Amino acid sequence: MGTTVRLDGLIERLESAESLSDLQGAIEDLRDRLGADNIVYHWVNANGQQYGCGTYDIEWVNRYVEKGYLRVDPVVIGCYQRFHPVDWKRLDWSSRAARAFIQDAIAHGVGNQGYSIPIRGPNGQFAIFSLNHSCGDDDWQSFTEGNRRDLILLAHFFNQKALEFEPGRRPEAAQPLSPREIEAMTLLAVGYSRAQAADTLSISEHTLRVYVESARHKLGALNTTHAVARALSRGVIMV
Repeated sequence: MGTTVRLDGLIERLESAESLSDLQGAIEDLRDRLGADNIVYHWVNANGQQYGCGTYDIEWVNRYVEKGYLRVDPVVIGCYQRFHPVDWKRLDWSSRAARAFIQDAIAHGVGNQGYSIPIRGPNGQFAIFSLNHSCGDDDWQSFTEGNRRDLILLAHFFNQKALEFEPGRRPEAAQPLSPREIEAMTLLAVGYSRAQAADTLSISEHTLRVYVESARHKLGALNTTHAVARALSRGVIMV
């Protein structure tokens, strides 16, 4: 597993995907290119409908469902509370159920390291794009830091294509954001406070608020967090 990996051609492969099965082939290709143990893309919408593609052993997938691990999985719980990528070590594994879950997962080939990207789409859609691998902390940190931007981009490409294949779930077309609106939303997406974002752009917080509210309206979002999530999922901004 290298620090950075060339992903030439994979975006084009995703763009030309014509079915959900094509996404399975693409995720297997990505796993091989990255040298990761496993990669998985999994969504759940507001109606509880689910779809996933990934490289976990089918025995682990079936066990996960049979044991009802969705209710105790710290990755799912933690990602639902965030919209920034998260290293699994930063999640809450303190409960007895969580510790039992990770022991079972590792016994079934899930790596000791993990990195997940939460994705929020239209109509209450929630998805997670995760990688995991067995290696030391330093190697994993170098890998995730070196590939963070590409992984976020790929996660949202996977989600965009999955939405295209499901009738009624394609995001509505949004009005284009202005360059200043894109700058403001990008800074908020990477974790800047409003004060920090305004200072970086050399504008007042009031002016920043005007840009953010305009972007929120164009994106049809309920609040700023929803606007950032929509902008990311539609590729309007990239972090």
